[in-house]
Amino acid sequence: MADTVQYRLERMSDELDDLERRGLFTRAELAEVVRRRRDFEFRLRRHSPRKADFLDYIAYLLRVDALRDLRKRAIIRATPNPTHSDEDNDTNEDGKKRKKRKKKWAKSISDFAGVLSVLDVYRMATVRFKGDLDLWFRYLEFCRQKGHGRMKQVMAQAIRYHPNVPGLWMYAAAWEFDQNLNVAAARALMQSGLRSCPESEDMWIEYLRMELTYLNKLKARKVALGEDVKTLQKSSDDSGQWKEENKELFMSLDEQGDSPKESGLEDVALEDKEDLFWQQGVLIIRTIYHGAMEALPSSLTLRKKILDILNSVELAHSEELRLEVMDDLKKDFSHNEDYWDWLARLQLSDSTNSSTLNRKEAVLDKLNKSIQVYDEAVRKLPTSKMYSLYANFWLGVVFSDREDSISLFHDADFDASEFTSAILKVFENAESCGCLSEDLACQYVSLCLKLGRSEEAPERLEEAKNLAEKLCSGPLSQAANLWNLRASIEIKSLATATGSASFSEENLSSLFDLFNIVLPKLSIAKAEGLWHTAMKLFSHEKIYFEKLVKCATLSLSSAGGSDCGASVSSAFVGWVLQKDGIKQARKMYKRFLALPRPSLKFFQFCIELEASLASIGNNDGLVNARKLYDSAISLYPQERELWRKYYNMELTAGTSETSNAIYWRARKVLNDSTALDIPRS
Repeated sequence: MADTVQYRLERMSDELDDLERRGLFTRAELAEVVRRRRDFEFRLRRHSPRKADFLDYIAYLLRVDALRDLRKRAIIRATPNPTHSDEDNDTNEDGKKRKKRKKKWAKSISDFAGVLSVLDVYRMATVRFKGDLDLWFRYLEFCRQKGHGRMKQVMAQAIRYHPNVPGLWMYAAAWEFDQNLNVAAARALMQSGLRSCPESEDMWIEYLRMELTYLNKLKARKVALGEDVKTLQKSSDDSGQWKEENKELFMSLDEQGDSPKESGLEDVALEDKEDLFWQQGVLIIRTIYHGAMEALPSSLTLRKKILDILNSVELAHSEELRLEVMDDLKKDFSHNEDYWDWLARLQLSDSTNSSTLNRKEAVLDKLNKSIQVYDEAVRKLPTSKMYSLYANFWLGVVFSDREDSISLFHDADFDASEFTSAILKVFENAESCGCLSEDLACQYVSLCLKLGRSEEAPERLEEAKNLAEKLCSGPLSQAANLWNLRASIEIKSLATATGSASFSEENLSSLFDLFNIVLPKLSIAKAEGLWHTAMKLFSHEKIYFEKLVKCATLSLSSAGGSDCGASVSSAFVGWVLQKDGIKQARKMYKRFLALPRPSLKFFQFCIELEASLASIGNNDGLVNARKLYDSAISLYPQERELWRKYYNMELTAGTSETSNAIYWRARKVLNDSTALDIPRS
């Protein structure tokens, strides 16, 4: 290893001599550079070098090379210009260039050695870590920035080791296209990449973009050469006047001038030539499109991206391709709800025939087209998702405070009340078709509730209440979110009717009857939010709170040791602790712990409660915490974290005897001598 390091350092001798001879580094600085590089070389030659060792070495080499470049520039600026005579001051531009060349230094080995050293370290790093994509991309980016000729070789190696990574193929093709200006090589790379990664949507899109960019460059070239008839041709009224004003630019080949017949034949030939060019371009794009569809026939996203690209470019003779893409979308994705939603929203960006209408009429025309698409969609595909997308579209039209709101309709020209009946009809149709899901039903009720807040339609609040009651009594009787919404509406309705936050006995009884219907019916995991709402409502009503506890006991006994059950039981204990104190809270958690197999999470809550009391001097807290730990360990004996917390509590609050007893118990139960070792960060 030492011989290899010494050999690599001896190869630096010419570079170091050149740096010292030019005055860029002193001998002491060069000695420090050699020492640091020797340390890095030994780190790279150890048994298992790390990626960080290579990157640190590269970073050091780049800093040294940057310092060399700065000092070289400073020396060049400080070098005085050679004196010239007055005749030299009047020289031409060539003389000025010679003067600048005299000021610069000639290239030497030290100007290239830094880059070569970095490339060599990158080469060794990629040999050691062939599977590290980040390292390969760093290597490629360094070669690109320095414009080094090793770029092609590195790209070939990276692609050989990672042929299934689309990003490498796209990076290589982009470099060939933009930097190396080799369109044929870029196209060959993209085609090879598509054969290796045919299911990559990004590669198909980038290939299409590359071909369109190339067509635009060819078009710009034709414009520069004056061959683009469609782009450069002026109107018939102005063409004669423009030619007359610029007649010195034209020269006839004979004295008699060009006959109109010959001129017309030349124009036709030029137009035919340009039409052939655009036909070939469209043919290439159509080939890419068909290849993408064959590789990814079920990708809706890919087709939408292709259509967006076609709509964003002005390409002659491409309207037929756009229509073909739209027809294929309808044929292949007519069973997909997302396709219909995209198609309907696409109508809002359609500018056809909008120039002859004023703004409001144009927007309403687009809205009608979107509604027609949605109506056709729910006829062909009457599903809950389709109705949900339809409803979300209307909600975005009506309400401006939503994230998916459509800004086209949110100005003074439109009133939300104009569309109220239409959006309610969508929900009614979904209900009549049996497509009203839980989320859609909640949106339906929330909409009625939101419309009921306005002064113009106060009866909507009662409609929302009746609607929620009807839906909860029907096929959505197991919808927890809908029940939660109904409970909140009932509470608000009674609070609005009484004009105060306190309820009468009759109102409390009706509300408890509502909760008593739904809570035993739903699992405790689904109805967790309802339990917390009920606890908050009846926390100060002792009779109803006790009835709620009995109901919770029945539900928790069937839930077993679930975390949702622990959340509900912990909330009950918290409310009792806040209202009646620690003694009643202990009775409450003992009542829940007596149920079959209480959850570990609930044990931890009770232990933390007692431990916090013990930490402030409550003697009963430590005793109860030990009892809780023993009960939890009897049910969950293999929980290492539970043993560790028990042991830590005894170390801090107990005695050496109790902590040693817990330690040996844990080793015996877990059969592991390192079970209670505290992990160190």
